[in-house]
Amino acid sequence: MAASKLQKFRQAGRTGQVAAPAIASTNWFQKFTDYLRSECHLADNTVQAYGRDLRRLLGWLGETPVSRLKLVDLSEFINSLTTEKLAPSSISRMIVSTRMFFKYLQLEGVIRDNPSELLATQKMWQRIPQVLTPAAVDRFLAAPQACDLLGIRDRAILELLYATGCRVSEVSDLLLANVHLDEAFCLVQGKGSKQRMVPLGRRAIEAIISYIQQQRSRLAGSLALAELPWLLLSKSGKRLRREAIWELVKRYALRADIDPNSSPHTLRHSFATHMLAGGADLRQIQEMLGHASIQTTQIYTQVESSRLKRIHAQFHPRA
Repeated sequence: MAASKLQKFRQAGRTGQVAAPAIASTNWFQKFTDYLRSECHLADNTVQAYGRDLRRLLGWLGETPVSRLKLVDLSEFINSLTTEKLAPSSISRMIVSTRMFFKYLQLEGVIRDNPSELLATQKMWQRIPQVLTPAAVDRFLAAPQACDLLGIRDRAILELLYATGCRVSEVSDLLLANVHLDEAFCLVQGKGSKQRMVPLGRRAIEAIISYIQQQRSRLAGSLALAELPWLLLSKSGKRLRREAIWELVKRYALRADIDPNSSPHTLRHSFATHMLAGGADLRQIQEMLGHASIQTTQIYTQVESSRLKRIHAQFHPRA
């Protein structure tokens, strides 16, 4: 079996060769993201997230060559993220991406020892996700009006997010051919290119039909519909980006007098919590959400427990 890059480098190290010095101006971002795509075969969204993390790290170290970073430096960097009040999940991903970056440097022979291997894992404390009440969801989904320029499309987006519990990227990438309205389901491409079937409710189906019949062709303009495989189109007739979905969700949250911090993920959390409250099995919710681990889905049992505690405190005479 042929020796890996790392094995060859370690063999060279034992013969007295020294790691090549790193240059501060090296375009690590481009090289690292190319490595993630070509050799690690990571999804585009993951590559973009790790790329953003690397930009943050490179911006923090400034002109300091990466080869000179020690464990104490990396620990200081992670601590700086805490003072910036980054979410625990973001810090945990930053640690993972930092480890991958230093593993890449080691494979390329830039460094011999990898200080990130000793980087303490960020302890993930469970935060109760933001969940809307059913009444708030009703106001939210009714916020887009037919008189709005793209109100029919936007109504379909909000209905789709809540009906399926899909991630915003999954809705953005959803293909028209994978939406089976007669059978009341759609096929979603999730993380790791895993495809899953997600049911569609009556209201979501009606909203999608209205959008397809009244606005989708107009948004396509002179472009051939065969060349536009996505369900959701932008004003220019292209795939509606997830950033645009984030923006419209924020806009309609304000109109519906809902927490302005609401996001597409708020509807995903609300979907799961309401399903659990309605009696759905946790495994079924896991499958519909596309979670790889049941532990990720279990956070919604804590959401439901906290809701019951609030109800008990509000209505029990001896609470």
